[in-house]
Amino acid sequence: MKFEIEGKADISAPTPAQISRAIKSLRSYGPSSYASLTNESGSYVQIAGGGVTCMVEHFDASTSARSRAFHDKPNPVFPDGTILAFRAGNIPMQSDEWFMSTQVIDIFLTFLSHASFPAYVHWRPAPGF
Repeated sequence: MKFEIEGKADISAPTPAQISRAIKSLRSYGPSSYASLTNESGSYVQIAGGGVTCMVEHFDASTSARSRAFHDKPNPVFPDGTILAFRAGNIPMQSDEWFMSTQVIDIFLTFLSHASFPAYVHWRPAPGF
């Protein structure tokens, strides 16, 4: 696996501790606002944002499908259409697509271990795909 963090050196064969530490350090407004974890087949999970304002996407290389993560608890603070602004751009989000970094760590670590994603994570086609 390859772990990429904006503005930092790539890590091949990352450990759970390295992934956890890097995701906790991400900030929408900081020098590192996105990261990705790619497996040997080219599938990946990626995060944009940080803290309590994270967006997660998954790309399945076998089907070329890109999906956006969502959950069952829409965030009333961020209604549909709220923009996640980070260094790579601006992404309009649905209220159920906002994740906390601790949840993103769970998603990344299950991907790292080739396990099923946490039960609270659901996937829909990413906008534009």
